Amino acid sequence: MIYTDDFFLHEHLRKFFGFSKFIGDQEAIIHNVLNGKDTFVLMPTGGGKSLCYQLPALIMDGTAIVVSPLIALMKNQVDNMRSFVLEDGIAHFLNSSLNRAASQQVKDDVLAGKTKMLYVAPESLIKEENVEFLKQVKISFYAIDEAHCISEWGHDFRPEYRRIRAVVNKLGGTPIIALTATATPKVQHDIQKNLGMLDATVFKSSFNRPNLYYEVRQKVNAVKEIIKYIKLNPGKSGIIYCLSRKCVEELAETLCLNGIKALPYHAGMETAVRSANQDKFLMEEVDVIVATIAFGMGIDKPDVRFVIHYDIPKSLEGYYQETGRAGRDHGEGQCIAFYSHKDVQRLEKFMQGKPLPDQEIGRLLLMETVAYAESSVCRRKLLLHYFGEDYDVENCGSCDNCLNPKVRFEGKEYVALALEALLMLREKFKTEYVIDVIRGKTTSLIRSYNHNELEIFGEGEEKSYRFWDTIIRQCLIRKFIKKDIEQYGSLVLTDKGRAFLEKPRSIMLVENHEYADYDGDDAGIGILGKSAAEGSDATLFAILKDLLLSESRRHSLPPFVIFPETSLHDMAIHYPITIDELISCQGVGAGKAQKFGQPFVELIAKYVEENSIERPLDMVVKSSPHKSANKVFVIRSIDRKMDLDDIAAAKKLKFTDLLSEIETIVSSGTKLNIDYYIRQHVDEDKHDEIIDYFRNEAQSDSVQEAISALGTEDFTEAEIRLVRIKFLSEQGN
Repeated sequence: MIYTDDFFLHEHLRKFFGFSKFIGDQEAIIHNVLNGKDTFVLMPTGGGKSLCYQLPALIMDGTAIVVSPLIALMKNQVDNMRSFVLEDGIAHFLNSSLNRAASQQVKDDVLAGKTKMLYVAPESLIKEENVEFLKQVKISFYAIDEAHCISEWGHDFRPEYRRIRAVVNKLGGTPIIALTATATPKVQHDIQKNLGMLDATVFKSSFNRPNLYYEVRQKVNAVKEIIKYIKLNPGKSGIIYCLSRKCVEELAETLCLNGIKALPYHAGMETAVRSANQDKFLMEEVDVIVATIAFGMGIDKPDVRFVIHYDIPKSLEGYYQETGRAGRDHGEGQCIAFYSHKDVQRLEKFMQGKPLPDQEIGRLLLMETVAYAESSVCRRKLLLHYFGEDYDVENCGSCDNCLNPKVRFEGKEYVALALEALLMLREKFKTEYVIDVIRGKTTSLIRSYNHNELEIFGEGEEKSYRFWDTIIRQCLIRKFIKKDIEQYGSLVLTDKGRAFLEKPRSIMLVENHEYADYDGDDAGIGILGKSAAEGSDATLFAILKDLLLSESRRHSLPPFVIFPETSLHDMAIHYPITIDELISCQGVGAGKAQKFGQPFVELIAKYVEENSIERPLDMVVKSSPHKSANKVFVIRSIDRKMDLDDIAAAKKLKFTDLLSEIETIVSSGTKLNIDYYIRQHVDEDKHDEIIDYFRNEAQSDSVQEAISALGTEDFTEAEIRLVRIKFLSEQGN
């Protein structure tokens, strides 16, 4: 049957979905599917891809097989379809989450002709028992959702996706519609080739999402930045992406401790818990989901107002798809990514166990993300260029680079030098190699090609690698050069580039951002405040110091036992006025805060009121008292009077590292009793002398000062540290 009646289509659109009109290419795509033609759909998240196969499935005879990568995605799509149509059997999923009875019910409904859409994972589709079952079914067409999973160049490669075509051939070659929100020209070709649909009609929508704002921030105190941002946007829905499950759990817990309704989501959680957390987010019982990339694929929540990447993603395709979950209702969508060199190094390390071709592909994808993060060019222009789309607007007005532009410089001479270098290198090398030649770096590879003898060698040595990377990136954006993807990213001149070389002209460029190698969150999620005296209120600090001396006399304790100076400086930065807020300051655990904190918070509250001080919104960053498995193990082992050497061996720690762990635990306010170990390893006279030093002579709790005062001939560092731990625990906690 040939479907050409527009009225017919619009009637069914209203009947099933309640919409009065199609958007974008939806109508043309649906016509193509209804008329039995292979169809490739490249449409951004929020563009209405699902409707492109759901409406034809409802209209056509038979059952549409929808291949989908995630169980959560299938459940979400099936629930949505059942909300539009009265009969529950209209849509089903068939996957490993179903028990035998539920699976049989699905098959019965399909064979009875009740089911118009059957969602299957690729792993389920290729099972022989399911292939035999589907041979009994009249299949209207195949919809391959998230089709980028087919390509090794895509950001979510799934090997099982590459076996779909073989199953289709067994079941009968009814038409295929492949859909994705993210595919470069290379990935698109790979998808069509693998599915045997190179002649498919291609519908490619613009990748531009004008309602989204893009920003990259240096990853310094990222947790505080996130808490501050969320508290400035109360009640708004958001997603925070992390690369590791541990980071997801810790960040979600930290947000909750700081009064933010947040839940974690990652593939390592129990299925029921993960689904419940997703549902709570969709039902707006929580505001924020902290997730790995396992979350969000196909999640139909239109009013996500922000997407934050706590870790920089592995590819621009992944970044684009994840940010695309913001503002799907065409409302506000803020996309903020935190960037550090250490995150990049960590991602490169993860690739090391993979086959070399996979490492090469992964590194190329990662370097594109690095270039995006470090570039000062319009972020929208960079993203669209990556997906093969031109964006000629000079200033998008909705990214950090356009709102805060860098100073431009004349680039004619540098661009000409870079293009000339490509010609001399016969257009056979990648960016890093070209830059090494321009800068005159004599590597063994360069010597083997005799490229150190080229006239161009070392001509740009006065400029940094980062500078020349900037030049080449902006040449790519201006289409003076292009990457030969088949040759793993070799740089090739375009006709436009050759024309520039023949007649160079003025060209204004901008330098990249420079990010410090600081990774303030690398140690884990927790208190990420400013260092000791930086930015503290000197007047308040002096008043707190006087109070500390007064309290030390009242308690007959050295001042450092109550609070070290770092804690006072942190109080003078953040102005805590409750015990809970005080616990967030450096070196202040719950025990210390309860025991000594009240006079301090009362003084600060009075000072804040008298001086009309506006306290920082990101002041409170409470962290979990259980920050590591090591800490819990150490506390429990000491409670059981386990030998410290055995504890160190059990956790594969050096003894000095174990002492550091115990010192951290005690300084946070937890009381530990290591008398049983000290009695066996520290002479009683030495013990008393060390205690006497810390009680009556010490000006601080410094171990080095204690070693200088007591002498290394009579005392070992370990003995001093052990007794110091005992003293601080007993007196301070």
